[in-house]
Amino acid sequence: MSTTKLTQGIRHQERALARIAELRDKIAAYDYVCSGTLTHRTMRCGKPTCRCQRDPAARHGPYYYWARLERGKLVSRLLSPAQGQMIRSAIAHFREIRVLLRRWERETLRAAGIRPTKKS
Repeated sequence: MSTTKLTQGIRHQERALARIAELRDKIAAYDYVCSGTLTHRTMRCGKPTCRCQRDPAARHGPYYYWARLERGKLVSRLLSPAQGQMIRSAIAHFREIRVLLRRWERETLRAAGIRPTKKS
């Protein structure tokens, strides 16, 4: 292998390692991380005389439901509004971190001198 190719390979590796360090710092900045989905809804109660039966704007709630997979099963839970806001943020962080991890993986391949396979 020529010294030019070797030098280029080292430069590619150094740049990839610098990008990995940036990705690591971005991931470390997140406090809360959580998988799943969060939904919120309003509901009608079972009382026939309640105004929620007639007026959609008078429905009860909003109620926050968090759903996620645990041990292969879908599990959901009712949350308070404060918990719902916190989980909404944690889910967004989780999704952003997944994108950053995919970038980290690509940079690792570049640092190792491995070209990604072509998509079929």
